[in-house]
Amino acid sequence: MVNLKKSLIGLSIALTCGVSYAGPFTLTSSDIADGKTMSKQQEFQGFGCTGDNQSPALSWSGAPEGTKAYAILVHDPDAPTGGSGWWHWQMINIPQEVTHLETGAGNSDNQRVPEGSQQIRNDYGIQGFGGACPLKGDQPHRYRFTIYALSQPLDLPAHPSAALTGYMVNSYALASDTIEAMYQVK
Repeated sequence: MVNLKKSLIGLSIALTCGVSYAGPFTLTSSDIADGKTMSKQQEFQGFGCTGDNQSPALSWSGAPEGTKAYAILVHDPDAPTGGSGWWHWQMINIPQEVTHLETGAGNSDNQRVPEGSQQIRNDYGIQGFGGACPLKGDQPHRYRFTIYALSQPLDLPAHPSAALTGYMVNSYALASDTIEAMYQVK
């Protein structure tokens, strides 16, 4: 039912925007799953957390016609920040021919980032992926891994804020899909 709903929403957006639509734009992962708890591999290393801080493998398909680049945004809306949540990862300008990122591609060493892509500084202050690290004892937090098909690569200033990055991604998004994984430190 969820995939049918996503397909209908995507088709509605495509028809409204005059975009040719071949099928659902879909995000999948061999490391994380919608509604399931992530492993310690995706837990941050620091701030009292002791995980491996590895970004999950992500694959996507079904991009709409006119896609020129992709962006991945990872956000925890449950972080106790007074309403802004916590940005864990923002990678923009992923080339249109790339449809997969291997495990650890978002690491701050930038060794596995696709050429031409740009990682934005996250709320940990790291330019790359920062894993889950909710407060010990908090209820499970939701981690929204969203892929966006963009109508053009983004031209952002040096060191953009997460809010500006999100705004620009949404301004040029043709389609998106999300995996909402969970995590809790006990």
